[in-house]
Amino acid sequence: MFPMVTGFMNYGQQTVRAARYIGQSFMTTLSHVNRLPVTIQYPYEKLITSERFRGRIHFEFDKCIACEVCVRVCPIDLPVVDWELETNIRKKRLLNYSIDFGICIFCGNCVEYCPTNCLSMTEEYELSTYNRHELNYNQIALGRLPMSVIDDYTIRTILNSPQSLIKMGKPPLIKD
Repeated sequence: MFPMVTGFMNYGQQTVRAARYIGQSFMTTLSHVNRLPVTIQYPYEKLITSERFRGRIHFEFDKCIACEVCVRVCPIDLPVVDWELETNIRKKRLLNYSIDFGICIFCGNCVEYCPTNCLSMTEEYELSTYNRHELNYNQIALGRLPMSVIDDYTIRTILNSPQSLIKMGKPPLIKD
């Protein structure tokens, strides 16, 4: 008879323990009810990138001296630099510069080691296309400055969203 009593006691203890775990889980679930959603409505709301974000590379054609340091420090030898030597002044003249962002790993070595600072990283991260050949940017496409997310009036950034304004104690702007 004693083994049956101890079995009932063990069963009772396990039932109480399970009920306590369920109660703790339920309290954790209820604690998340008061939180604001973290979801971003992407095309209309965008995150502001950090200061050291490594996005699309910006190229300034006039500053480049065609030294090809960017090609040598690139782990995948990605930038394509076409130049010709002008024999009368014994200098290189840059003809074409291109980077294929379908292959680029955005390591930033080319920007870091460029002696003339003609390369820089931008905050542009929307490089998706339907055709991978459109990711091959020449010097004209690399020279275009991207529109800043903060300056784009058509996009509500996370810093300007009503929920973040309420957190900071400011009244949200209501547009009619």
